[in-house]
Amino acid sequence: MTKIMTTTYQPTITKEELNALPQLVYESRNIIVVDTLEKSDKACEYLEKCKILGFDTETKPAFAKGVTNKVALIQLSAGNTCWLFRVNIIGFPLSLARIISNKNILKVGLSLRDDYCSMAKRIKMIPQGFLDLQSVIKKVGIEDLSLQKMYGILFEKKISKSQRLTNWEAPYLTDKQKMYAAIDAWACVDIYNKIKDEL
Repeated sequence: MTKIMTTTYQPTITKEELNALPQLVYESRNIIVVDTLEKSDKACEYLEKCKILGFDTETKPAFAKGVTNKVALIQLSAGNTCWLFRVNIIGFPLSLARIISNKNILKVGLSLRDDYCSMAKRIKMIPQGFLDLQSVIKKVGIEDLSLQKMYGILFEKKISKSQRLTNWEAPYLTDKQKMYAAIDAWACVDIYNKIKDEL
């Protein structure tokens, strides 16, 4: 039996409509910076017990032609907490690699091919258990494929992108960088939870 969609979302949102929305802020959520192997092992011990995680990565932008950088940050969120793994500092811990390659933990992200390629420059492994929102969002009638626009349509909130091109390899991340990185991971799970019953 074919399932009938019960919710109709607008297929697209204009830049003007998006800019008019209130900015998304997570005031009561926790962000943990993982910058040692000990912290990574502790975080992954918890994350291995989770059934679903939000996922994203950040890479220092390269403004010179032909220059590419390795992934600097990997974000994993569960519930009200997001862990920011600073892989440019600690390398790619085996504890984190086990999470990325665990097919029994659903990791929800966006435009995952780029993330896979950037992680492959750090460690050779096969990412498993991933769902790319871009591959399923059209099933609920949404045509826009950017995280910002998907979220705007579903939640009527705007995700700020002001930190996207900042230095993710800086010795210390700013509060704005931390929040930006965490929001991208949290938002992926928010979107998935919103549409999962209609997929």
